[in-house]
Amino acid sequence: MIVAIIVVLFLVSLFLAVCLHEVGHFVAARRAGVKVEEFGIGMPPRLFAVKRGETTYSVNVIPIGAFVKAAGENDPTVPRGLAGKGPWTRFGVYAAGPLVNFFLAFLLMSAFLGLPYYVVAGNGIMVHSVVGNSSAAEAGIQTGDVIQQIDGRPVHRRSDVETMVNSAGEGGQLTLVLLRNGEELQTTVRSKLDPQSGQPKIGVWLCWNMISQVDEGSPAYQAGIRPGDTVITINGRSVYDDKTMSDILRSIGQGEEMTVVLLRKGEVVSVSLANGGYESMLGVQIRWVEGVHIERERLSVWMAAYLGGKYIVYMPRLIIEAIPLIIKSPDLALVGPIGAGQLTVEVVRSSGLSNILFMASMISLGLGIFNLFPIPPLDGGGMLVALIEGARRGKRLSPRTVRLAYYVGTAFLIAIMVLVTFSDVYRLISGKGFGV
Repeated sequence: MIVAIIVVLFLVSLFLAVCLHEVGHFVAARRAGVKVEEFGIGMPPRLFAVKRGETTYSVNVIPIGAFVKAAGENDPTVPRGLAGKGPWTRFGVYAAGPLVNFFLAFLLMSAFLGLPYYVVAGNGIMVHSVVGNSSAAEAGIQTGDVIQQIDGRPVHRRSDVETMVNSAGEGGQLTLVLLRNGEELQTTVRSKLDPQSGQPKIGVWLCWNMISQVDEGSPAYQAGIRPGDTVITINGRSVYDDKTMSDILRSIGQGEEMTVVLLRKGEVVSVSLANGGYESMLGVQIRWVEGVHIERERLSVWMAAYLGGKYIVYMPRLIIEAIPLIIKSPDLALVGPIGAGQLTVEVVRSSGLSNILFMASMISLGLGIFNLFPIPPLDGGGMLVALIEGARRGKRLSPRTVRLAYYVGTAFLIAIMVLVTFSDVYRLISGKGFGV
């Protein structure tokens, strides 16, 4: 049942993104004085239509998106036609659709970030491991230390450490109060710029628990669990204190398979125990951060909007950085509507129904970026033609050249869509997923 609900919400999100995209073209065309002959919801054949002024508003049988039919799209001789307008006017009409998608993505992302969320907090946070040659290693910070204060301010959440280190900036000096073997000690550390993330770091992995002992011969030892590991999840459920771990273990029947996800020296590993349940973890001793609990938090409207806008603006950089992944695994990186629907189901099932807002934002953003590719008949293709003609001071490209570009571009897009759809369908029927 939940899958059906997610699929419906995905289809609504996709439909909304496409319809508002066309609304952008419609409004821009009308404001530019272009005659809009029809604004259609869905694709023909037509169910019914009404005419208001010079525009026919139709509802069509095939419930896939929407369309805007402007007069003279390719014929500059048509009065008040799109092709008869100047290059910069046409550029604006073509750009309006993707811009609406970007704005919709911003609104949805801001709404998602503005939802209440839950964070783990405690009396400090434990150091799982120390990166070699890092400033933390130079300062003598050790595995198992609990960071209690930074520059006199108490540490309760993982984000507290990140915020204070970021505030210090590259080369900033920080004074840490640590709890080690029941004794408090103080050390000073300088943040260093991490070349991968571009953010200042001190070189520690953080956690809420650490395995201190595993009896040899125990089921956990035989499964590969070792001292120094941190338990992250058991059967997909998060572990942050002794109670949550006990509750999860007691809910697993003896003889059932159990999957434990661990953090080991900065890497995530997974082990399986054929006979799960509470007895499977006998012989395992774990150190916990004291006072760990769940807190409900919420960003202010302005902070949610700021982070939502920042995410949208940062997305092109993420796409560029993901090019090696796209080349390596195009079947996972390039998806059509079917693949996007499958990914939405996986994300929402694993992370909660509220993540439909996040996925709807990504759908709208992806639609806007896709339409900006300078390939006719996409909006980006029309923008490219208009840009070239604008650079030529209004001198038009020959109709033959434009038609050829549209024929080639259309053939190319059809080929890409066929390949992507085949990949999406094959992934779906073969039972593969995105690993979310």
